[in-house]
Amino acid sequence: MSRPGTQHGTQHREPAAPAPHGWVQAATAVAAALAALLATAALGVWAAGAADLPDGAFPRVVAAVVVLAVGGSVELSGGAGLLGGATAELDVLPLSVTLAGALTLAAGFLRPLRHRAVATVRELAGWAARIALLWALALIALAAFARHDFAVSPGGTLSDIGQLLDTAPRAGFAAQPPLTVVVGLLWLAGVLLLALAVSRGAPLPAALVRFHEPVRPAAYAMVALLLLWVAAGVIGGLIAAATRGRPAETLAVILLGLPNLVWLAYTIGLGATWDGRVQGPFGLPMPRLLDLVLRTREGGTLDLGSLAAHDGRVWWLLVAAALLTLGAGFLMAVRSPARIPPWRHAVQLAVALVLTVLMICLTVSVRAHYGLSLFGIGDLGGGLSAEVSLTPRIWSALGLAALWGLAAGFLGALLARPVHRRGGTERAGSR
Repeated sequence: MSRPGTQHGTQHREPAAPAPHGWVQAATAVAAALAALLATAALGVWAAGAADLPDGAFPRVVAAVVVLAVGGSVELSGGAGLLGGATAELDVLPLSVTLAGALTLAAGFLRPLRHRAVATVRELAGWAARIALLWALALIALAAFARHDFAVSPGGTLSDIGQLLDTAPRAGFAAQPPLTVVVGLLWLAGVLLLALAVSRGAPLPAALVRFHEPVRPAAYAMVALLLLWVAAGVIGGLIAAATRGRPAETLAVILLGLPNLVWLAYTIGLGATWDGRVQGPFGLPMPRLLDLVLRTREGGTLDLGSLAAHDGRVWWLLVAAALLTLGAGFLMAVRSPARIPPWRHAVQLAVALVLTVLMICLTVSVRAHYGLSLFGIGDLGGGLSAEVSLTPRIWSALGLAALWGLAAGFLGALLARPVHRRGGTERAGSR
């Protein structure tokens, strides 16, 4: 005779109940993401040499970096007494900080949704709304704290002129709470939607299950591709720090702007062209090769040819981009049902790669300027005028991405044929 709860002597196991996702879990997810953002920003700013900023500016600079990392707005300001004026502009995303926060927040969002096949729209919306409300409160607090004003000490002749004419320059920054909250919530929505698109174990509403097959394998392949470039950059950066000296500057690049550089390198490997300019001693760490190409009066062009003219090893970017894009096509095909024809893989990867390159173009672009003028005439030198700009030729970059995606998607599908083990339609939560 079988025991209660068993059938024919075999114990019956109930499916695991879904993990709770209420206010406590939402607070935990938001707190973990904030901790990742603040820790990465603090270490990066410290490595960049900002720990000695006057008047206790360091924690406020860290808060400003986090605001920038989630797409928020930070206004720069400056002045030089009665006879001088200063202009400042900063439009840059510290993508290392962004990536640390996004990965942590995505993990916290997905964790309670594991082991589920489907979920209702109401359930997912309620779970996301809890996180969004707490995230908005955190953004308001960060934006309120991210403001400071301090004196700039140029030294030398400019310092003497400043004392004589009451033109001692001051610089400051202040986050803009309304815009920061709006853009920060959009950033949050993008992170959560991408997390749902990438995770093969996260549930989808029944009406959206049909999008599992065409979207999730391609999204996963693109995220894996980007993270692999970052991992390669970390390894290269650590080797450079150990063998070439200046470890603090290299660490600052890794912790603040490594994805900016490696994703830029990926698009250049695909054949894209960027226009840029570097003038003056700007406090944004930059590899020497880029500085050589861009530090000209009229600016410079970043592409395989211009970079290879200074260092022939740049051609390896083409090889790396080709291999990793083909690998992404293979990975997408392996995670897709075997019945999908190669031409569909090609189209799906082309669309995914175009969107990925568009994201890179929008997030890696840089515009930063600081200038001090006397009597309203011109910018002063001596370290008080600097400019960095970097913009893509976006339509050619997207066209090249489409071609690469078509080729890599088709070849990846052919390479994946021997390892396919799936045939029919699968449920969203079964893979």
